[in-house]
Amino acid sequence: MSTQFFLNLPVADLDRAKAFYVALGHTINPKFTHADAACVVISDTLFVMLLTHPFFQGFTERAICNTETHIEALFALSCASREAVDELLERALGVGGREVGEPRDLGFMFQRTFADPDGHTFEAFTMNEAEFPGADAG
Repeated sequence: MSTQFFLNLPVADLDRAKAFYVALGHTINPKFTHADAACVVISDTLFVMLLTHPFFQGFTERAICNTETHIEALFALSCASREAVDELLERALGVGGREVGEPRDLGFMFQRTFADPDGHTFEAFTMNEAEFPGADAG
């Protein structure tokens, strides 16, 4: 079995969060979904667990990050092309997400960043590995 990765995110409104991720083209796995949590299937091995604040707080003694004033992490999502990056951003913006910063074109990589309705930050990017600086330093 391949290693699976579950990213657990606290959300203020579970239904709103589920609708956002479904609108981005993902599905909800009902096996791991209940009144306080929803499992968003990103790929065969990557899942986002949306947890209500009280449910999330049951797993930690630390405070939930205020994503309006602090960043918890920057989650990067690879896309097949620059057009796919733009399409993902447009879908996110159309369902309550907001763009964070300006698009960045580094030559070998193009990226745009968005926050979901709870402020969790995702960087959509496409990269030409052959043009990555130092790629032939091997």
